Amino acid sequence: MRIVAGIWRGRTLKSPTWEGLRPTSDRLRETLFNILGPSIDGARVLDGYAGTGAIGIEALSRGAAQVTFVENDARAVKLIEANLAALGAGGPAKPVIIRAGLAEAVSRLGRDAFDLIVVDPPYGAAAAREALDAVHAAAGAATRVVVEHASRYPPPPECGGLKLTRTVTAGDSALSFYEH
Repeated sequence: MRIVAGIWRGRTLKSPTWEGLRPTSDRLRETLFNILGPSIDGARVLDGYAGTGAIGIEALSRGAAQVTFVENDARAVKLIEANLAALGAGGPAKPVIIRAGLAEAVSRLGRDAFDLIVVDPPYGAAAAREALDAVHAAAGAATRVVVEHASRYPPPPECGGLKLTRTVTAGDSALSFYEH
């Protein structure tokens, strides 16, 4: 697993050594960030179900101003910390890692609106809806929400005031984009 573009382009990220964590592929991350384009520069990003932290780290590499990682698994939190440390990520906009379930983390964050929220829940029939239910309170009027999900499970057309605007499929995975 490597960083696709930006200041850390080509750098390798540590991968999980245990079963049950499915990192977003380099190809799918590249597709996501090609669609987002320059809107990532200076953005406040929430990486939900962060896993290895690859999405948030890619955002930082491409110029995001702030990234908040949310992950419930202690092993994955350590993996995110190790990946950030290996890159020397820090400084004034030090990344924030919250160890909690997504809904709990969003309630702790209050009404902080993010420019971009990317969630990659474990694949399941209701996963996209559950993730959208958890994050819609942190989505301001201009927030873009992206849900990674299994392509065999169609995402809801609308949830919590967020409307589906686009879905891109790559093999078994899909990215669905939502806006107010």
